[in-house]
Amino acid sequence: MQEVNKPRYDILDGLRGVAALMVLLYHVFNDAKSFYVWPASVCEFYHSFLGVDFFFILSGFVMGYAYDNRFTQQASSPTHLQGEIGTLTFWGFVKRRLIRLHPMVMMGVLIGVVAFLIQGCTKWDGTEVSLQTLMLATFLALFLIPSPAAFDVRGNTEAFPLNGPHWSLFFEYIGSLLYGLLLHRLSTKWLRVWVACGIVSIAAYALLADDGGVAYGWSYEPMNLFGGALRMLYAYPMGLLMARMFRERKPKPLHGPVFLLSSLGLVALLGLPLFGGKETETIYQLVCLFSFFPAIIWFSARGIVQGWRQKAVSFLGRLSYPLYAVHFPLVYLYITWVGRDGHPYEGYSQPWLAAIITLAAAVLIATLCLLFYDEPLRRWLGRSNK
Repeated sequence: MQEVNKPRYDILDGLRGVAALMVLLYHVFNDAKSFYVWPASVCEFYHSFLGVDFFFILSGFVMGYAYDNRFTQQASSPTHLQGEIGTLTFWGFVKRRLIRLHPMVMMGVLIGVVAFLIQGCTKWDGTEVSLQTLMLATFLALFLIPSPAAFDVRGNTEAFPLNGPHWSLFFEYIGSLLYGLLLHRLSTKWLRVWVACGIVSIAAYALLADDGGVAYGWSYEPMNLFGGALRMLYAYPMGLLMARMFRERKPKPLHGPVFLLSSLGLVALLGLPLFGGKETETIYQLVCLFSFFPAIIWFSARGIVQGWRQKAVSFLGRLSYPLYAVHFPLVYLYITWVGRDGHPYEGYSQPWLAAIITLAAAVLIATLCLLFYDEPLRRWLGRSNK
């Protein structure tokens, strides 16, 4: 998504892949535990849901880096470097984002429909779902429109019941539109004001909410969706602000094991099991959003990686979006298979095997989608868009 003459932040690409893998682990182990599959002693990777917030901050950083000085406006605009005049229109930007994001949205919905049919076309409570309802839910999902209760084909109040994590892609679209319409026009001063307001808003919501924390956005219930919007409205502009500051300050590049250190830090933060009470949990989540995640991104953006390591982190980054977009229907199947007939297993040996198969299948399907669908289709669409 960067200009040809701009270097890539390879380490940030790789961290996106690390975060996607942590989200996958969270959904396999933590969500399945909700269905009484895993014992309490199993590490839940509980805080990996915060990988979504990491994605939002990272997306804002990359968008700011790639596009801030490319929109059509006066060279004196505060988002431009001296002497630069952008030529990109709003609709041109929207087309680029659609080409980047929507092919895998559609593939994720298709896999979600297939998984739902394999499960027997029923809600979690066993209620049968009509073909008409499924078709309407599919139509909404293809256009990334949150599903109302009438088309909740799983009965779990998910905004996107055919592929639950697509809620964050819905907010990614909103963030992109907001950036193309407004945020790229803001001076750094006003962007700081926006981020400050976002910090206050999400902190207040997290501290005052009944459940505490920031794990909102996945449900069509209004207050849940509102919480998801607050997560994006803080994190995306935070990434933009960091990109502006990084461009202005031009920090010295770092050599050495930057990717390894950043990955270990991110895995430690996201993999930490649930601890403490509601207030302790909420404070930890907010500290991750406000301090730890921005610090990791800033540190990683300074890193330089070369040779085979560069190719490895680049592939990890390329795989991250397909993996995120398609993995959850497999988790639905995993939960259904393991939990069928109540709790059919003695001990927890067979769920381990099922979990490993699910993880491997998700990575394999994501890789196939990347190499034979997503990248070829985006290349073709990109040529057609010129």
